[in-house]
Amino acid sequence: MTTEQVMTTQEVADRLVALCREGKYEQVYQELFSPDCWSIEPEGSPSGISKGMKEIQEKGKMWNEMVETFHSGSLSDPIVAADHFSVAWFSKITMKGAPGPIDMDEIAVYKVANGKVVSEQFFYTPQA
Repeated sequence: MTTEQVMTTQEVADRLVALCREGKYEQVYQELFSPDCWSIEPEGSPSGISKGMKEIQEKGKMWNEMVETFHSGSLSDPIVAADHFSVAWFSKITMKGAPGPIDMDEIAVYKVANGKVVSEQFFYTPQA
């Protein structure tokens, strides 16, 4: 009988950053997230709180449909403390119907339990 090794918070954080840098966002959710995870956007954003993978996938689809052009993006190395880690995201995007590109910079905070992300929360100023 084999026992699967549960990833540490640092391992989850490093894997998330590596996959995101490769553009493998769907794999991030499939591999690293708990099926009943939460995703929390700032007040004033169109998404609010999403509960579970189905709602998070719908939020991602809605976001992709709002973006006209993705110009550039990068993310920082993770900062880990106990069962949480944070990552800074830097993007330049043009939203559909917008006059030009905007900088979409944010901090994401993730909570890990039993080797899986159980919540993610994004901190940024929603564009008016």
